[in-house]
Amino acid sequence: MDSVYTVIFYVFTFISVYVQIFFLTTFLEKRKKIVKHPENLELSYYPTVTVTVPCYNEEKTIEKTIKSLLSLDYPKDKLKIFIVNDGSKDNTWEVVQQFKDDSNIVLINKENGGKHTAVNLAIEQSDAEFFGCLDSDSMVHPQALKRILKYFENDKKTMAVAPSIIVYNPKNILQYAQNIEYDMSIYTKKMLGFMGGIHVAPGPFSIFRKKVFDDLGPYKKAHNTEDQEIALRMQEYGYKIDHCPDAYVYTNTPDSVTKLYRQRLRWIYGFIKNLIDYRHLLFKKKYGTIALFTLPSGLISIFGVIFLFVNVLGNIFNFIYRKIIEIHTIGFDNFFKFNYKFDWFFVSTKAVLLFAIILYILVIVSVLIGRRMAEGKTGFPISIFYFMIIYSIVAPFWMLRAIYNAIISKESSWTFERRVVNN
Repeated sequence: MDSVYTVIFYVFTFISVYVQIFFLTTFLEKRKKIVKHPENLELSYYPTVTVTVPCYNEEKTIEKTIKSLLSLDYPKDKLKIFIVNDGSKDNTWEVVQQFKDDSNIVLINKENGGKHTAVNLAIEQSDAEFFGCLDSDSMVHPQALKRILKYFENDKKTMAVAPSIIVYNPKNILQYAQNIEYDMSIYTKKMLGFMGGIHVAPGPFSIFRKKVFDDLGPYKKAHNTEDQEIALRMQEYGYKIDHCPDAYVYTNTPDSVTKLYRQRLRWIYGFIKNLIDYRHLLFKKKYGTIALFTLPSGLISIFGVIFLFVNVLGNIFNFIYRKIIEIHTIGFDNFFKFNYKFDWFFVSTKAVLLFAIILYILVIVSVLIGRRMAEGKTGFPISIFYFMIIYSIVAPFWMLRAIYNAIISKESSWTFERRVVNN
């Protein structure tokens, strides 16, 4: 049994190292193609754009979100902003009334039906060339829209472009840990963009050619992860998705473990259920990177984290058990009188330890590259340790619960999560 356990451990560790090395190799090969746009960027043509903000109980953040859109460096006659109130129970609708006379803004009040229904209502009423969504707890950089549209201008085959999401004003250790995760995701998403393997077009300010929805249909509920489903649908039909590293979107993130748990539970549950829905893509060469790399590695990572967590717990319980036996043998008083002396001879030289060290180094490298790509920052952030410690402890729990919920088809609602995060 121990040998089987060891083999599984080696397999998960090896795959994790392989994925990180694959990303790093892609970065070294493509790094000169990572575009850093100038502050005074101009487009050769300014297409019409619709951006919708679906909101539910967002009275505390919605004003900043709308003002950030109004501050976009983009011709006002080419930009239309739809604010769709999805049956909020608080004062969201009253707050947005201050913008009712703005010619760029359309206010829509509807009964609660979920985020996808709010966005689809705007899609139905939009006649723009490009369409995007901005979550109502996020703010955009003034140059974000221009920088994203430059990708469409340079490549007519590009059908959607995702931004770089950055934690807005982190205040506690948990939010600083999330900031590290988001920095790393900027790096991995750009590498997946190079490989044609992006599987999520995130809610905060992903921009699409309107043709995507005309051809493939509107958003689906998709287990309350509609941004994953639309990306998978696009990949199935060969629609190119790219990533713009310097299109910054600043988002409010959960400030407690409970809120983070609920958010990630929805994300992982949605990934599992969407993977089941799109299982026909898996390992089919014609679907490219998404089928051969992105989805399989995502699934393996979930089970890998759970397996490693169980392994660590097992080692901890085994250590405690051995110490209890030791105390029982030599006595409680003698146990603390024992003279412990460190000796390099007893340091493990197993290959798995080397793999683990390499993996941690590669993770740190990915974070540092992501930070530089997104914010131009260098140096080693202490919050990397917050990230490794917190996520190592908490992530297995939301993954285990997500698997359980997927088995019994119990999903969390978007409205419930918005209510929890904003309380």
